[in-house]
Amino acid sequence: MDRFSDAINTIKTNERTGRAECVVDSTKLIKAVMEVMKKESYINGFVEYKERHARMLRISLANKINSIGVVKPRYAIGKNDIQRYESRYIPSRDFGILIISTPKGVMTNREAKVNGVGGRLLAYVY
Repeated sequence: MDRFSDAINTIKTNERTGRAECVVDSTKLIKAVMEVMKKESYINGFVEYKERHARMLRISLANKINSIGVVKPRYAIGKNDIQRYESRYIPSRDFGILIISTPKGVMTNREAKVNGVGGRLLAYVY
């Protein structure tokens, strides 16, 4: 079971049906990705709460996502390879983001270029 993939698929499904919010499992990776998506205005926000013994995230959707997906396997990309993966996963220039896990934290492809770091490709959103 991949909690990250399940969370992204839940967001995708709820966006397509037009719901205002959804609930997913909470992990450090999912929270970091939600922070990036909130900063890029793809979601309105999220709240973490505890339901019995499990931590969950209630995500407020902005209905601005056309497509979202997980990249598997999680490719290791260098700072010079980001452009190649942008053309593969994003439909056009400056439309959408790649979410990358770097040694400096989870960030978008634009931030990774500015900071001059590479990392693992996690997901794409546009």
